[in-house]
Amino acid sequence: MKERVLSTAEERRGAVVSSAIASFARGGFHTVTIAEVAKHAGISPAYVSKLFSSKTQLFVAALEECYRRIVDALERGAEASEDGSPDAVLDAMGAAYATLIADRDLLAIQVHAQSATADPVIARTVRQGIAALTEYVAARSRADGPAVQRFMAYGQLCHLLTAIDAFDSDAEWAETLTEGIRHMPARRPS
Repeated sequence: MKERVLSTAEERRGAVVSSAIASFARGGFHTVTIAEVAKHAGISPAYVSKLFSSKTQLFVAALEECYRRIVDALERGAEASEDGSPDAVLDAMGAAYATLIADRDLLAIQVHAQSATADPVIARTVRQGIAALTEYVAARSRADGPAVQRFMAYGQLCHLLTAIDAFDSDAEWAETLTEGIRHMPARRPS
C-alpha cells in the first residue's frame, strides 16, 4: 500500500494548529491574535484566515488537537498497564497524563479554554472534550463511576498543582496537596 502524502494545505493546517496550541497557551484566547499564530507558524495571517474563518475556529481546532493528544497519551498508558485491572489501567493512564502535561502548552491551553467558556462554541468544545475523555477512560479502564470521577478530579488537581509549581515547594500546604501525586518536571518552551 502506498503511503499517503499530505498536501501542502494539510501540512500547513497541522503546523498552524500546533502553533495555535503554543500561542494560545502563552497568551490565552482573548489576547492572542491570528497574526501572532501565523508568525509562530511562519506563514501569512491571510493564509491562516483562509484555513480558519475565525479566531474561535482556530482556537477550537487547537483545543480539539489537545484532547486528541490526551486520548493518545491515555491509550499509551493503558497499553503499558501492568495487569490490565481497572486500577492498574487508571494508574498507568495517570502516569501517562502526568508526563503529557509536563508540556506546559497542553496544560495551559486547557486552562485558557476553561476561562473562555463564555463563548458558547468554546464551551461546547470543552464539554465535548471532557465528555469524550471521561467516556474513553471509563470504557478503556472498565472502572466504576466513582473511580473514573476520582481520576478526572485528580487530573484537574494536577493541572492546578503544575500551573502553580506546587511540586517545587516544600511548604506544608504544597506537600499536603502533592502527596502521592506523580509529577514530571515542566518542559518549558525554548
